[in-house]
This record gives sequence, structure tokens and C-alpha cells, in this order.
Amino acid sequence: MSGIELTGVPATMLLTLYYRASEAARPDTVLSDPRAVRVLEEADFPFRERLGPPRNAQFVALRCKCFDAAVTEFLAAHPEGTVVSLGEGLETQFWRVDNGRARWLTVDLPESMAVREKVLPVESGRQRQLACSALDFTWCDAVDASRGVLIVVQGVLPYLRPPEVRTLLSTCAQRFPGGSIVFDTVSRRMGEMARRNWNRKHDLPMPEFHWTVEATDQQRLATADPNIVEVRDRPMPAGRGLLGRWLMPALGLLSPGGRAAMVTQLYFGRG
Repeated sequence: MSGIELTGVPATMLLTLYYRASEAARPDTVLSDPRAVRVLEEADFPFRERLGPPRNAQFVALRCKCFDAAVTEFLAAHPEGTVVSLGEGLETQFWRVDNGRARWLTVDLPESMAVREKVLPVESGRQRQLACSALDFTWCDAVDASRGVLIVVQGVLPYLRPPEVRTLLSTCAQRFPGGSIVFDTVSRRMGEMARRNWNRKHDLPMPEFHWTVEATDQQRLATADPNIVEVRDRPMPAGRGLLGRWLMPALGLLSPGGRAAMVTQLYFGRG
């Protein structure tokens, strides 16, 4: 990772790796992720100097754990199904949840994929990597949907424009009947708080949030396409200490209109 100079949304993958691996290295960690710890230990990049102390590490790890639960649930029902991870960055989810039979497609921007291929090379014939935007829907043609499909989108949609998000959700609903997509959102207030705190803590410019969702609007996500038949909230798991056990699972204390951050799963009809 020597000499990396990522900007914009791709730069956020360094931050999430740093936080996730820092949490996973703790003896009382809420997330077992030895692969991330190894990548961080071997990386030639000044994480602490550029990104500061990993104060939000537990929150990032619990969010990952929430996504892991969705993938594990999917693979229990579809052991040979395909997981498509859009904008995966340096996420190590495959190594955390792989059942030895699943198929995994990573889709990310070329500059992000160039880093991922060096740090997290493909180790299984069941893994594929495709360098393109999540909005370049040619990636849909690379998906084997015959055994079930789950699309995972961590930390990506808030950076897209609302019409782009709607198009992405609708395209997935139409292209993968019987499948589902799981993603995270932020509220307007949380987005404003994050922007105020970011530059004070990190030596990286923060990309702008364009798409925010309030808890009261979560069910309206189904209006993106007629083939979205269910909207399911996936609450954050409990973590460590007072912050992890009470504040993080609720997150309502940060937003008077409902939870400030949500993980949502949309289910598609079979057409």
C-alpha cells in the first residue's frame, strides 16, 4: 500500500479498514476479522498519522457485523448462492462469512480495485473481481443468479445522487427477481455531524453525502420499483460497554426523528 493517494469516495476504504482492523485486534473485540488485522499490520501506510485514533472503530465493526448477519442468513438458505459486493473497497467480509460453497463478486471503481488486487488478491475460484462503477450495470451480466443473489452495499449509497440510488435499486429489483439487497443509510443530521467532525479528525477530505434517509421514510424505499415487495430493518447488534450495548443498537439518541443510521434490506418479488 506504499504510495497510495486515494481521493473522494475511494479514500474512505482506508478509514473503514483501519477502524475494522483496530477493533478486531482487541482481545475483547466485537468482530473477529484476522484478515483485516493482517492487512493492517503488513500495510506500508501511516494510518494513525493520517486518520487519527480509531475512536469509531466499534461502531464500524458493529455495522460490519450487521451486514455479516444478513449474508450468513442468505447463505443458510442458499449455500451456493452469489453475493455481489458493490463498492467493496478493502472489506474482508468474504473471509469472515464464507461457507466454502458461496460465489462472490466484488465490484468497485478501477482505482479502488487496483489497491484491492494488491492487498486482498483472489484466493478462491469462487471469487471474482470486476473493476467498474456500481452504476455501470454491465456488472449484472457477470452474476450467476441461478442459486440465489444477495447484493451487499456498505458505505456507498449516501455518496450517490438520489436519482442514481433509485436507478440502482430499481435495476437490481428487475434484474434479480427473488433476490435482495442490503445497504446502509444515514440521516440528514448524522451526515451533518459527520462532516463537522471529519476534517478535525482526519487528514483526508470527506466526500459529500448526497442521499440521506430518515427512519420515518425507510418504508418508502419500496417505491423505487414495483418488484420491491418487502423492506426489512436490520437493527445494529449490541456491542461492548455502555456505548456498544445501549447507544449503538438504538442510535435514536442522535436523531429526534428516529435512528441516525440504519441498515436496510429490500426483498424482490419473483416477477
